Amino acid sequence: MSIILTTVNLSNLDLNLLLTLHAVLAEQSVARAAARLHVTPPAVSNALARLRELLGDPLFVRKGRGLTATPRALELEPLLARTFGALEQALATPPFDPATSTRTFSLALSDTDQIASLSPIARAFAKRLPRARLEIVSIDTLIARGGLAGSTIDAAFGPPDPSEGMHCSPVYRDRAVFIVRKGHPRVRRTLTRAHFNEEAHVDVHLALGRAGEGNRAAEAFLAQHDLARRIAVTVPSFAAAAMVVASTDLLAGMPQRVATILARSLPLAIVKPPMPPLHFPMMLIWHDRTHRDAAATCFRDLITAALVRGRARE
Repeated sequence: MSIILTTVNLSNLDLNLLLTLHAVLAEQSVARAAARLHVTPPAVSNALARLRELLGDPLFVRKGRGLTATPRALELEPLLARTFGALEQALATPPFDPATSTRTFSLALSDTDQIASLSPIARAFAKRLPRARLEIVSIDTLIARGGLAGSTIDAAFGPPDPSEGMHCSPVYRDRAVFIVRKGHPRVRRTLTRAHFNEEAHVDVHLALGRAGEGNRAAEAFLAQHDLARRIAVTVPSFAAAAMVVASTDLLAGMPQRVATILARSLPLAIVKPPMPPLHFPMMLIWHDRTHRDAAATCFRDLITAALVRGRARE
């Protein structure tokens, strides 16, 4: 006697058929299975008919007003229960516990915020997420890793980003100031229009050695007030710009928050510019990829709260 084995190509199998079989096995009734699956009884009967053809087995036989499973169906019952139970567990959103999380959270900051914003964030992170790891990366690294749409960086600080899929929340508002070295031979407390246009400047290109959105906005603002910078040195960070200014007669523009901090340890003077102050908003930015993630949401809330508390102490 020969035994014919029926094999099923899983790529051709509608997994809803197995879900239907699982429901009928559990309910022992087509009508109750249909109610459980939110479909009609004929839809359940059609699914069972397709499975009978695929598996080469009747699966159920009538017994009075109910159904009796065949040995083949009973053989599948525990496997289906384990499989769909595991799927439900895997697809369920696990609760997020900040106190026990060991996740790595990544935040992209320019050197301005590494200097002026990171300390309160790090303190709040250590308190709120004591077992997690905080990774701070540069704007260059953010770009190299595919931006916020990539798979490794949770959020960044930057100007408003209207790109599709991006979300922004204000974290602070700053203004541009200009610095010179203390004892500069020509510039005192006020930077005149003539000084601004005649003196040489240090420019800052934060990302990939190119002028970014903030740099272009500053240039446009200066042009509106008939001011132009003669660039003598270009550097990749505001800290480097401050070091150059402290040892030369060059000028540099930078956010007030970082200029104030750097002037505490370097021989720098913050001077009054020859135009109205340029204010700019800074945003916490993230992507749709992490928008609904509970852990990433906790991280973003922590950052915002830390900076709000920091401003309250200033």
